[in-house]
Amino acid sequence: MLGIRLLCVGRLKEPFYIQACGEYEKRLSRYCSYSLTEVPETGDLRRDGQAVLEKIPPGARVVALCVEGEAASSPELAGYLHRCALEGHSRVCFVIGGSDGLNPAVKQRAHWRLSMSPMTFPHHLARVMLLEQIYRAFTINEGGKYHK
Repeated sequence: MLGIRLLCVGRLKEPFYIQACGEYEKRLSRYCSYSLTEVPETGDLRRDGQAVLEKIPPGARVVALCVEGEAASSPELAGYLHRCALEGHSRVCFVIGGSDGLNPAVKQRAHWRLSMSPMTFPHHLARVMLLEQIYRAFTINEGGKYHK
C-alpha cells in the first residue's frame, strides 16, 4: 500500500477546513497509508524550510506545491501516483508551504513541482483541494465512478 504524507507549514484553525480535510483523510484510508505532519509557521522562510526538510521521510518521492510548478490534470496526478507505486517508491510526500510559500531549498529537493492553478489560494484551502485530488487520483486508478 502506497504511503502518502502531507507535510504542511502551519496548522489548520478553521473548523470548516478541519472538517473537510477529515472527510478526505477518512476516504483515503481505503486506498493508502495516510499521515499528516505539520511544522509551525515561524514567518522565517529559511527556518520553515529547514523544518520541512527534516520531516521528509527517507526515500520518499517529494511533490512540492508551488505556483511556478507544472500544471497537471487529475488523471495526470493519478498516473504519477501509479508510476510511483510501480517503480517501487512506497512513499510520496506532498509539501504545502505557509503563507509566504516554500523555501527554495524545499523546491530544489522536490522530485516534482506541482501547481494547482496560476491563481493564488490560501494554503489552508490548498490542503483541502490537494487531499480531494489525491483521493480522486486513487479512485481514477481504481476505475471508480467518482471521477467523471
